[in-house]
Amino acid sequence: MKKVYLKYPYGVRIHHAEENAAEVLSQILKQQITEQSVILCVGTDRCIGDALGPLVGTMLMERNFRFPVYGTLDEPVHAINLLKSVKEVQASHPNSFIIAVDACLGDENLIGNIHIKQGPIFPGKGVGKKLPGIGDLSVVGIVDKINQDDCLAIHNIRLSLIRNMAQVIADAFMLATYLS
Repeated sequence: MKKVYLKYPYGVRIHHAEENAAEVLSQILKQQITEQSVILCVGTDRCIGDALGPLVGTMLMERNFRFPVYGTLDEPVHAINLLKSVKEVQASHPNSFIIAVDACLGDENLIGNIHIKQGPIFPGKGVGKKLPGIGDLSVVGIVDKINQDDCLAIHNIRLSLIRNMAQVIADAFMLATYLS
């Protein structure tokens, strides 16, 4: 695969299987990460398709990532505790720049792509939940296609896709902090 990543007005998008995906994403993250950065990984391990965020959080914690990380497999940040978790982040890191990581649904031809864009994520939007936007910068992985007729479609996603995407995102964060 030697496809070039796509820059678009709000950020960058690259398929996780591209040879240089972590490096491309790290260059974007490097420009955004500051000493006030906090990584907020949203999702739950109770649904494979929604485990991208907590898996990234766990991978970063296992590597002793130097910035605060919220949302891991052991302590996920999800729909039920999202607002409480955001308040905790804001109380512990009052001037934080929140980088939110989450899985999302999208067009079928974009499955496997990772997007970094300015602005918040909207957790649960793809499955009909109405939660507030979270974050100053978004890192999202498209894990499945949007299917308006079947909200349970997200339960048919392969764990290998989620793990591989999480690995690229975690690698990008690690590279970005070593490059800054």
